[in-house]
Amino acid sequence: MQLLGFDIGSSGIKASLVEAATGKEIASATSPEKELEMDAPEPGWAEQNPETWWQHIVNVSHEVLEAEQAEPAAVAGIGIAYQMHGLVLVDEDQNVLRPAIIWCDGRAVDIGNRAFKEIGESYSLEHYLNSPGNFTASKLRWVKENEPELFSKIHKAMLPGDYVAMKLSGQVRTSISGLSEGIFWDYLSSDIATRLLDFYELSPDLLPEYDPNFAVSGTLTSQAAEELGLNEGIPIGYRSGDQPNNALSLNVLNPGEAAATAGTSGVIYGVTDKPLYDEQSRVNTFVHVNHDEEQSRYGVLLCINGTGILNSWLKNELFNELNSYEEMNTMASEVAVGSEGIHVFPFGNGPERVLGQQGIGSQFRNIDFNRHSRAHIIRAAQEGIAFSMNYGLQVMHQMGLDIDTIRVGKGNMFLSNVFREAFTNTTGLSVELYDSSGSYGAAIGAGIGIDAFPNREEAFKGLRKSDTLQPEPELEKAYSSAYDQWKEKLEKELKTD
Repeated sequence: MQLLGFDIGSSGIKASLVEAATGKEIASATSPEKELEMDAPEPGWAEQNPETWWQHIVNVSHEVLEAEQAEPAAVAGIGIAYQMHGLVLVDEDQNVLRPAIIWCDGRAVDIGNRAFKEIGESYSLEHYLNSPGNFTASKLRWVKENEPELFSKIHKAMLPGDYVAMKLSGQVRTSISGLSEGIFWDYLSSDIATRLLDFYELSPDLLPEYDPNFAVSGTLTSQAAEELGLNEGIPIGYRSGDQPNNALSLNVLNPGEAAATAGTSGVIYGVTDKPLYDEQSRVNTFVHVNHDEEQSRYGVLLCINGTGILNSWLKNELFNELNSYEEMNTMASEVAVGSEGIHVFPFGNGPERVLGQQGIGSQFRNIDFNRHSRAHIIRAAQEGIAFSMNYGLQVMHQMGLDIDTIRVGKGNMFLSNVFREAFTNTTGLSVELYDSSGSYGAAIGAGIGIDAFPNREEAFKGLRKSDTLQPEPELEKAYSSAYDQWKEKLEKELKTD
Protein backbone atom coordinates (compact mmCIF):
# COMPACT_ATOMS: atom_id res chain seq x y z
CA MET A 1 0.00 0.00 0.00
CA GLN A 2 1.27 3.47 -0.94
CA LEU A 3 0.07 6.89 0.19
CA LEU A 4 0.24 10.15 -1.78
CA GLY A 5 0.51 13.54 -0.12
CA PHE A 6 0.29 17.01 -1.69
CA ASP A 7 1.45 20.23 -0.05
CA ILE A 8 0.04 23.33 -1.76
CA GLY A 9 2.24 26.22 -0.70
CA SER A 10 2.36 29.79 -1.89
CA SER A 11 5.92 29.28 -3.16
CA GLY A 12 5.46 25.85 -4.74
CA ILE A 13 3.63 22.52 -4.86
CA LYS A 14 5.21 19.40 -3.37
CA ALA A 15 4.28 15.74 -3.45
CA SER A 16 5.46 12.71 -1.49
CA LEU A 17 4.81 9.04 -2.13
CA VAL A 18 5.09 6.98 1.06
CA GLU A 19 5.13 3.23 1.66
CA ALA A 20 2.54 2.63 4.35
CA ALA A 21 4.15 -0.51 5.79
CA THR A 22 7.46 1.19 6.60
CA GLY A 23 6.66 4.89 6.62
CA LYS A 24 9.45 5.35 4.09
CA GLU A 25 9.23 8.13 1.52
CA ILE A 26 9.59 6.45 -1.87
CA ALA A 27 9.69 9.61 -3.96
CA SER A 28 9.15 13.35 -3.76
CA ALA A 29 8.81 16.16 -6.27
CA THR A 30 8.43 19.94 -6.36
CA SER A 31 6.95 22.18 -9.04
CA PRO A 32 7.78 24.71 -10.37
CA GLU A 33 11.58 24.80 -10.22
CA LYS A 34 11.47 28.45 -9.15
CA GLU A 35 9.07 29.91 -6.57
CA LEU A 36 5.48 30.53 -7.60
CA GLU A 37 4.72 34.20 -8.07
CA MET A 38 2.24 36.18 -6.03
CA ASP A 39 0.29 38.87 -7.84
CA ALA A 40 -0.14 42.23 -6.07
CA PRO A 41 -2.71 44.28 -8.02
CA GLU A 42 -2.66 46.86 -5.20
CA PRO A 43 -0.18 47.54 -2.38
CA GLY A 44 -0.72 45.04 0.42
CA TRP A 45 -2.66 42.60 -1.76
CA ALA A 46 -1.57 39.06 -2.61
CA GLU A 47 -3.31 36.74 -5.06
CA GLN A 48 -2.66 33.51 -6.92
CA ASN A 49 -4.61 31.62 -9.56
CA PRO A 50 -5.94 28.35 -8.08
CA GLU A 51 -5.86 26.73 -11.51
CA THR A 52 -2.08 27.21 -11.47
CA TRP A 53 -1.89 25.14 -8.29
CA TRP A 54 -3.73 22.33 -10.08
CA GLN A 55 -1.33 22.41 -13.04
CA HIS A 56 1.60 21.90 -10.66
CA ILE A 57 -0.24 19.17 -8.76
CA VAL A 58 -0.51 17.30 -12.05
CA ASN A 59 3.21 17.84 -12.66
CA VAL A 60 4.37 16.53 -9.27
CA SER A 61 1.95 13.61 -9.38
CA HIS A 62 3.42 12.34 -12.63
CA GLU A 63 6.96 12.88 -11.37
CA VAL A 64 6.57 10.83 -8.18
CA LEU A 65 4.63 8.10 -9.95
CA GLU A 66 7.52 7.67 -12.38
CA ALA A 67 9.89 6.76 -9.53
CA GLU A 68 11.35 3.26 -9.58
CA GLN A 69 9.46 2.00 -6.50
CA ALA A 70 6.21 3.75 -7.32
CA GLU A 71 3.17 1.59 -8.05
CA PRO A 72 0.26 3.78 -9.17
CA ALA A 73 -2.17 0.90 -8.70
CA ALA A 74 -1.02 0.55 -5.06
CA VAL A 75 -1.91 4.14 -4.09
CA ALA A 76 -4.65 3.71 -1.48
CA GLY A 77 -5.12 7.21 -0.11
CA ILE A 78 -4.48 10.88 -0.84
CA GLY A 79 -3.81 13.66 1.67
CA ILE A 80 -3.75 17.42 1.23
CA ALA A 81 -1.85 20.15 3.08
CA TYR A 82 -2.38 23.73 1.99
CA GLN A 83 -1.53 27.37 2.60
CA MET A 84 -3.85 28.62 5.33
CA HIS A 85 -6.36 31.49 5.45
CA GLY A 86 -6.84 31.84 1.69
CA LEU A 87 -10.15 32.39 -0.09
CA VAL A 88 -11.20 30.54 -3.25
CA LEU A 89 -14.60 31.27 -4.79
CA VAL A 90 -16.47 29.03 -7.24
CA ASP A 91 -19.81 29.11 -9.01
CA GLU A 92 -22.37 26.29 -9.25
CA ASP A 93 -20.33 24.63 -12.01
CA GLN A 94 -17.21 24.70 -9.79
CA ASN A 95 -15.56 27.33 -11.96
CA VAL A 96 -13.17 29.70 -10.18
CA LEU A 97 -14.63 33.21 -10.13
CA ARG A 98 -11.52 35.25 -9.28
CA PRO A 99 -7.90 34.77 -8.22
CA ALA A 100 -7.51 33.39 -4.70
CA ILE A 101 -6.96 36.01 -2.02
CA ILE A 102 -4.13 34.31 -0.14
CA TRP A 103 -2.88 34.28 3.43
CA CYS A 104 -0.60 37.34 3.36
CA ASP A 105 -3.09 39.64 1.60
CA GLY A 106 -3.86 42.62 3.84
CA ARG A 107 -6.94 44.15 2.22
CA ALA A 108 -9.41 42.96 4.90
CA VAL A 109 -7.53 44.19 7.98
CA ASP A 110 -9.85 47.15 8.60
CA ILE A 111 -12.94 44.99 8.08
CA GLY A 112 -11.77 42.48 10.68
CA ASN A 113 -10.73 45.16 13.15
CA ARG A 114 -14.16 46.78 12.87
CA ALA A 115 -15.88 43.45 13.50
CA PHE A 116 -13.64 42.81 16.51
CA LYS A 117 -14.79 46.07 18.11
CA GLU A 118 -18.46 46.00 17.12
CA ILE A 119 -19.13 42.33 17.90
CA GLY A 120 -17.13 42.80 21.09
CA GLU A 121 -13.54 41.91 21.81
CA SER A 122 -14.45 39.67 24.76
CA TYR A 123 -17.13 37.87 22.73
CA SER A 124 -14.78 37.33 19.79
CA LEU A 125 -11.96 35.98 21.94
CA GLU A 126 -14.23 33.68 23.94
CA HIS A 127 -16.11 32.33 20.93
CA TYR A 128 -13.51 32.46 18.13
CA LEU A 129 -10.25 32.60 20.20
CA ASN A 130 -9.19 35.34 17.79
CA SER A 131 -10.07 38.67 16.32
CA PRO A 132 -11.78 38.17 12.92
CA GLY A 133 -8.71 40.07 11.74
CA ASN A 134 -7.49 39.49 8.23
CA PHE A 135 -8.75 35.92 8.05
CA THR A 136 -10.90 34.22 5.43
CA ALA A 137 -14.29 35.40 6.73
CA SER A 138 -13.14 39.02 6.56
CA LYS A 139 -11.78 38.49 3.05
CA LEU A 140 -15.15 37.13 1.97
CA ARG A 141 -16.84 40.22 3.40
CA TRP A 142 -14.39 42.36 1.41
CA VAL A 143 -15.56 40.67 -1.79
CA LYS A 144 -19.19 41.35 -0.86
CA GLU A 145 -18.43 45.04 -0.30
CA ASN A 146 -16.15 45.62 -3.28
CA GLU A 147 -17.18 43.10 -5.95
CA PRO A 148 -20.96 42.75 -5.50
CA GLU A 149 -21.64 41.47 -9.02
CA LEU A 150 -19.06 38.72 -8.65
CA PHE A 151 -20.29 38.00 -5.11
CA SER A 152 -23.78 37.27 -6.45
CA LYS A 153 -22.33 34.40 -8.52
CA ILE A 154 -20.66 32.63 -5.60
CA HIS A 155 -21.86 29.11 -4.89
CA LYS A 156 -19.20 28.18 -2.33
CA ALA A 157 -16.35 29.93 -0.54
CA MET A 158 -13.45 27.62 0.18
CA LEU A 159 -9.97 27.39 1.60
CA PRO A 160 -7.16 26.44 -0.82
CA GLY A 161 -7.17 22.83 0.36
CA ASP A 162 -10.91 22.57 -0.16
CA TYR A 163 -10.43 23.70 -3.74
CA VAL A 164 -7.80 21.02 -4.35
CA ALA A 165 -10.03 18.36 -2.80
CA MET A 166 -12.85 19.56 -5.05
CA LYS A 167 -10.63 19.15 -8.11
CA LEU A 168 -9.74 15.64 -6.98
CA SER A 169 -13.19 14.42 -5.97
CA GLY A 170 -15.77 16.80 -7.41
CA GLN A 171 -17.07 17.23 -3.83
CA VAL A 172 -17.10 20.61 -2.02
CA ARG A 173 -16.23 19.82 1.61
CA THR A 174 -14.12 21.35 4.38
CA SER A 175 -12.97 20.47 7.92
CA ILE A 176 -13.59 21.84 11.43
CA SER A 177 -9.91 22.80 11.60
CA GLY A 178 -10.30 24.65 8.31
CA LEU A 179 -13.39 26.49 9.48
CA SER A 180 -11.55 27.55 12.63
CA GLU A 181 -8.64 29.01 10.64
CA GLY A 182 -11.07 31.06 8.57
CA ILE A 183 -12.82 32.30 11.76
CA PHE A 184 -15.96 30.50 10.67
CA TRP A 185 -16.06 28.32 13.83
CA ASP A 186 -17.58 29.09 17.25
CA TYR A 187 -15.67 27.18 19.92
CA LEU A 188 -18.33 27.58 22.62
CA SER A 189 -21.20 26.27 20.51
CA SER A 190 -19.01 23.83 18.53
CA ASP A 191 -20.70 24.98 15.35
CA ILE A 192 -20.58 27.59 12.60
CA ALA A 193 -19.85 31.17 13.78
CA THR A 194 -23.33 32.45 12.96
CA ARG A 195 -23.00 35.75 14.82
CA LEU A 196 -19.96 36.74 12.76
CA LEU A 197 -21.65 35.63 9.56
CA ASP A 198 -24.73 37.65 10.48
CA PHE A 199 -22.56 40.71 11.19
CA TYR A 200 -20.86 40.31 7.79
CA GLU A 201 -24.23 39.57 6.11
CA LEU A 202 -22.91 36.27 4.80
CA SER A 203 -25.12 33.22 4.37
CA PRO A 204 -23.94 29.98 6.01
CA ASP A 205 -24.92 28.31 2.73
CA LEU A 206 -21.73 29.76 1.21
CA LEU A 207 -19.68 27.41 3.40
CA PRO A 208 -19.09 23.75 2.53
CA GLU A 209 -20.24 20.92 4.77
CA TYR A 210 -17.48 19.78 7.10
CA ASP A 211 -15.71 16.56 8.05
CA PRO A 212 -13.02 15.63 10.59
CA ASN A 213 -9.44 16.17 9.35
CA PHE A 214 -8.90 12.41 9.28
CA ALA A 215 -11.86 11.20 7.25
CA VAL A 216 -12.73 10.12 3.74
CA SER A 217 -14.31 13.22 2.21
CA GLY A 218 -14.53 12.03 -1.38
CA THR A 219 -12.89 9.77 -3.94
CA LEU A 220 -10.86 10.46 -7.04
CA THR A 221 -12.98 11.12 -10.10
CA SER A 222 -12.25 9.50 -13.44
CA GLN A 223 -11.23 12.87 -14.91
CA ALA A 224 -8.83 13.71 -12.06
CA ALA A 225 -7.46 10.15 -12.09
CA GLU A 226 -6.65 10.44 -15.78
CA GLU A 227 -4.93 13.79 -15.30
CA LEU A 228 -2.83 12.56 -12.36
CA GLY A 229 -2.00 9.10 -13.68
CA LEU A 230 -3.90 7.25 -10.94
CA ASN A 231 -6.85 4.91 -10.61
CA GLU A 232 -10.36 6.23 -10.17
CA GLY A 233 -11.93 5.88 -6.71
CA ILE A 234 -8.89 6.50 -4.45
CA PRO A 235 -10.17 8.09 -1.20
CA ILE A 236 -9.13 11.57 -0.10
CA GLY A 237 -8.49 10.74 3.55
CA TYR A 238 -7.05 13.94 5.01
CA ARG A 239 -6.76 17.68 4.61
CA SER A 240 -5.15 20.30 6.82
CA GLY A 241 -3.65 23.76 6.76
CA ASP A 242 0.09 23.73 6.27
CA GLN A 243 1.07 24.57 9.85
CA PRO A 244 -1.12 22.03 11.66
CA ASN A 245 0.06 19.59 9.01
CA ASN A 246 3.71 20.49 9.61
CA ALA A 247 3.09 19.67 13.27
CA LEU A 248 1.52 16.34 12.25
CA SER A 249 4.49 15.54 10.02
CA LEU A 250 6.74 15.92 13.10
CA ASN A 251 4.40 13.96 15.42
CA VAL A 252 3.53 17.12 17.36
CA LEU A 253 0.09 16.23 18.65
CA ASN A 254 0.06 16.65 22.43
CA PRO A 255 0.16 19.53 24.94
CA GLY A 256 3.62 21.03 25.42
CA GLU A 257 4.88 19.91 22.03
CA ALA A 258 5.74 22.45 19.36
CA ALA A 259 6.82 22.61 15.73
CA ALA A 260 8.43 25.34 13.69
CA THR A 261 9.00 26.07 10.05
CA ALA A 262 10.66 28.86 8.11
CA GLY A 263 9.52 28.77 4.51
CA THR A 264 7.91 31.78 2.84
CA SER A 265 6.60 32.63 6.31
CA GLY A 266 8.06 31.72 9.69
CA VAL A 267 5.91 29.82 12.14
CA ILE A 268 6.04 28.45 15.66
CA TYR A 269 3.07 26.20 16.38
CA GLY A 270 2.45 24.93 19.92
CA VAL A 271 -0.16 22.38 20.98
CA THR A 272 -2.35 22.78 24.05
CA ASP A 273 -5.48 21.14 25.48
CA LYS A 274 -6.85 24.52 26.59
CA PRO A 275 -8.60 27.14 24.41
CA LEU A 276 -5.95 29.80 25.03
CA TYR A 277 -5.98 33.17 23.31
CA ASP A 278 -3.94 36.35 23.21
CA GLU A 279 -6.07 39.37 24.11
CA GLN A 280 -4.46 41.37 21.30
CA SER A 281 -4.75 38.46 18.82
CA ARG A 282 -1.05 38.76 17.99
CA VAL A 283 -0.83 34.97 17.83
CA ASN A 284 -3.80 32.82 16.93
CA THR A 285 -5.46 29.64 18.15
CA PHE A 286 -7.12 27.09 15.87
CA VAL A 287 -8.43 23.54 16.08
CA HIS A 288 -5.54 21.07 15.75
CA VAL A 289 -5.78 18.07 13.43
CA ASN A 290 -6.37 15.51 16.22
CA HIS A 291 -9.03 17.51 18.09
CA ASP A 292 -12.16 15.40 18.62
CA GLU A 293 -14.96 14.72 21.11
CA GLU A 294 -12.67 12.62 23.30
CA GLN A 295 -9.73 15.03 23.55
CA SER A 296 -9.33 18.75 23.07
CA ARG A 297 -6.33 19.79 20.98
CA TYR A 298 -5.66 23.36 19.91
CA GLY A 299 -2.77 24.79 17.94
CA VAL A 300 -1.42 28.21 18.94
CA LEU A 301 0.17 29.72 15.85
CA LEU A 302 2.73 32.48 15.61
CA CYS A 303 3.20 33.56 12.00
CA ILE A 304 5.82 35.98 10.69
CA ASN A 305 4.79 36.71 7.10
CA GLY A 306 8.19 37.92 5.96
CA THR A 307 10.66 35.07 6.44
CA GLY A 308 11.97 32.90 3.61
CA ILE A 309 10.47 35.40 1.18
CA LEU A 310 13.09 37.90 2.44
CA ASN A 311 15.86 35.40 1.74
CA SER A 312 14.36 34.76 -1.69
CA TRP A 313 14.10 38.51 -2.39
CA LEU A 314 17.77 39.01 -1.50
CA LYS A 315 18.81 36.18 -3.82
CA ASN A 316 16.60 36.97 -6.79
CA GLU A 317 16.16 40.73 -6.69
CA LEU A 318 18.91 42.43 -4.74
CA PHE A 319 21.69 40.00 -5.71
CA ASN A 320 20.28 39.19 -9.16
CA GLU A 321 20.77 35.42 -8.59
CA LEU A 322 24.54 35.83 -8.36
CA ASN A 323 24.62 33.33 -5.49
CA SER A 324 22.73 30.15 -4.62
CA TYR A 325 21.10 29.73 -1.22
CA GLU A 326 23.97 27.43 -0.23
CA GLU A 327 26.50 30.11 -1.14
CA MET A 328 24.51 32.74 0.73
CA ASN A 329 24.47 30.56 3.84
CA THR A 330 28.23 30.10 3.62
CA MET A 331 28.77 33.84 3.26
CA ALA A 332 26.58 34.53 6.31
CA SER A 333 28.72 32.19 8.42
CA GLU A 334 31.78 34.37 7.76
CA VAL A 335 30.29 37.29 9.74
CA ALA A 336 30.16 37.51 13.54
CA VAL A 337 26.99 37.38 15.64
CA GLY A 338 25.22 40.74 15.45
CA SER A 339 26.24 41.37 11.83
CA GLU A 340 28.48 44.24 12.95
CA GLY A 341 25.54 46.46 13.82
CA ILE A 342 23.13 45.88 10.90
CA HIS A 343 19.52 45.32 11.95
CA VAL A 344 16.94 43.85 9.57
CA PHE A 345 13.19 43.84 10.11
CA PRO A 346 11.77 41.12 7.81
CA PHE A 347 8.21 42.50 7.77
CA GLY A 348 7.81 43.12 4.04
CA ASN A 349 5.13 40.58 3.18
CA GLY A 350 1.93 42.25 4.32
CA PRO A 351 0.57 43.29 7.72
CA GLU A 352 2.02 41.30 10.61
CA ARG A 353 -0.36 39.91 13.22
CA VAL A 354 2.35 39.86 15.88
CA LEU A 355 2.78 43.62 15.34
CA GLY A 356 -0.93 44.31 15.73
CA GLN A 357 -1.56 44.07 11.96
CA GLN A 358 0.87 46.88 11.26
CA GLY A 359 2.66 46.82 7.93
CA ILE A 360 5.94 48.58 8.66
CA GLY A 361 7.71 47.01 5.70
CA SER A 362 11.08 45.33 5.64
CA GLN A 363 13.88 47.59 6.85
CA PHE A 364 17.67 47.44 6.72
CA ARG A 365 19.32 49.67 9.32
CA ASN A 366 22.83 50.91 10.09
CA ILE A 367 24.46 49.86 6.80
CA ASP A 368 27.95 51.34 6.54
CA PHE A 369 29.15 51.43 2.92
CA ASN A 370 32.77 51.30 4.06
CA ARG A 371 32.40 48.30 6.39
CA HIS A 372 29.51 46.13 5.35
CA SER A 373 29.30 43.62 2.51
CA ARG A 374 26.73 41.32 0.98
CA ALA A 375 27.64 38.74 3.64
CA HIS A 376 26.71 41.16 6.43
CA ILE A 377 23.29 41.80 4.86
CA ILE A 378 22.61 38.08 4.46
CA ARG A 379 23.55 37.33 8.05
CA ALA A 380 21.56 40.29 9.40
CA ALA A 381 18.51 39.10 7.43
CA GLN A 382 18.75 35.58 8.86
CA GLU A 383 19.25 36.94 12.37
CA GLY A 384 16.32 39.33 11.91
CA ILE A 385 14.07 36.43 10.95
CA ALA A 386 15.15 34.45 14.03
CA PHE A 387 14.69 37.52 16.22
CA SER A 388 11.19 38.17 14.88
CA MET A 389 10.17 34.57 15.61
CA ASN A 390 11.52 34.90 19.15
CA TYR A 391 9.61 38.18 19.55
CA GLY A 392 6.39 36.29 18.87
CA LEU A 393 7.44 33.33 21.00
CA GLN A 394 7.44 35.62 24.02
CA VAL A 395 3.75 36.34 23.39
CA MET A 396 3.07 32.58 23.39
CA HIS A 397 4.88 32.25 26.72
CA GLN A 398 2.79 35.11 28.15
CA MET A 399 -0.37 33.20 27.17
CA GLY A 400 0.76 30.30 29.33
CA LEU A 401 2.09 28.04 26.59
CA ASP A 402 4.95 26.01 28.05
CA ILE A 403 7.49 25.02 25.38
CA ASP A 404 11.00 23.72 25.93
CA THR A 405 11.67 21.76 22.74
CA ILE A 406 10.76 22.54 19.15
CA ARG A 407 10.75 20.03 16.31
CA VAL A 408 11.51 21.21 12.79
CA GLY A 409 11.86 19.68 9.38
CA LYS A 410 15.35 20.20 7.98
CA GLY A 411 14.38 22.42 5.07
CA ASN A 412 14.05 26.03 3.91
CA MET A 413 15.74 28.45 6.35
CA PHE A 414 16.64 25.60 8.69
CA LEU A 415 19.14 24.42 6.08
CA SER A 416 21.29 27.40 7.11
CA ASN A 417 23.75 26.82 9.96
CA VAL A 418 23.58 30.52 10.81
CA PHE A 419 19.79 30.56 11.01
CA ARG A 420 19.69 27.36 13.10
CA GLU A 421 22.30 28.79 15.47
CA ALA A 422 20.49 32.14 15.74
CA PHE A 423 17.11 30.50 16.30
CA THR A 424 18.35 28.05 18.94
CA ASN A 425 20.43 30.51 20.94
CA THR A 426 17.96 33.40 20.74
CA THR A 427 14.97 31.32 21.85
CA GLY A 428 17.00 29.28 24.34
CA LEU A 429 15.14 26.15 23.22
CA SER A 430 16.33 22.73 22.24
CA VAL A 431 15.70 22.21 18.52
CA GLU A 432 15.20 18.72 17.10
CA LEU A 433 15.75 18.35 13.35
CA TYR A 434 13.84 15.72 11.40
CA ASP A 435 13.90 14.51 7.83
CA SER A 436 10.30 15.40 7.11
CA SER A 437 8.19 17.67 4.93
CA GLY A 438 4.66 18.94 4.54
CA SER A 439 3.85 16.58 1.70
CA TYR A 440 5.18 13.65 3.77
CA GLY A 441 2.85 14.70 6.58
CA ALA A 442 -0.08 14.88 4.16
CA ALA A 443 0.64 11.32 3.03
CA ILE A 444 0.78 10.09 6.64
CA GLY A 445 -2.45 11.97 7.36
CA ALA A 446 -4.09 10.16 4.45
CA GLY A 447 -3.01 6.85 5.94
CA ILE A 448 -4.57 7.75 9.29
CA GLY A 449 -7.75 8.88 7.54
CA ILE A 450 -8.22 5.60 5.69
CA ASP A 451 -7.17 3.45 8.72
CA ALA A 452 -4.00 2.22 7.03
CA PHE A 453 -2.19 2.00 10.39
CA PRO A 454 -3.14 -0.14 13.41
CA ASN A 455 -2.63 2.89 15.68
CA ARG A 456 -1.34 6.48 15.59
CA GLU A 457 2.11 5.49 16.88
CA GLU A 458 2.63 3.19 13.91
CA ALA A 459 1.92 6.07 11.56
CA PHE A 460 5.18 7.75 12.57
CA LYS A 461 7.55 4.81 12.44
CA GLY A 462 9.26 6.30 9.37
CA LEU A 463 10.01 9.64 11.09
CA ARG A 464 13.77 10.05 11.58
CA LYS A 465 15.54 12.59 13.79
CA SER A 466 18.75 13.81 12.17
CA ASP A 467 20.14 16.13 14.86
CA THR A 468 19.43 17.94 18.12
CA LEU A 469 20.67 21.48 18.68
CA GLN A 470 21.18 22.87 22.18
CA PRO A 471 21.79 26.48 23.20
CA GLU A 472 25.42 27.26 24.03
CA PRO A 473 26.07 29.67 26.93
CA GLU A 474 28.52 31.94 25.10
CA LEU A 475 26.40 32.09 21.98
CA GLU A 476 23.24 32.65 24.04
CA LYS A 477 24.91 35.68 25.61
CA ALA A 478 25.98 37.09 22.23
CA TYR A 479 22.57 36.55 20.63
CA SER A 480 20.76 37.93 23.67
CA SER A 481 22.67 41.18 23.33
CA ALA A 482 22.04 41.37 19.57
CA TYR A 483 18.34 40.55 20.05
CA ASP A 484 17.88 43.23 22.73
CA GLN A 485 19.33 45.87 20.39
CA TRP A 486 17.12 44.67 17.53
CA LYS A 487 14.02 44.64 19.76
CA GLU A 488 14.74 48.17 21.03
CA LYS A 489 14.90 49.48 17.45
CA LEU A 490 11.71 47.62 16.49
CA GLU A 491 9.68 48.94 19.40
CA LYS A 492 10.80 52.49 18.69
CA GLU A 493 9.64 52.01 15.10
CA LEU A 494 6.27 50.68 16.26
CA LYS A 495 5.73 53.69 18.54
CA THR A 496 6.67 56.03 15.71
CA ASP A 497 4.42 54.21 13.23
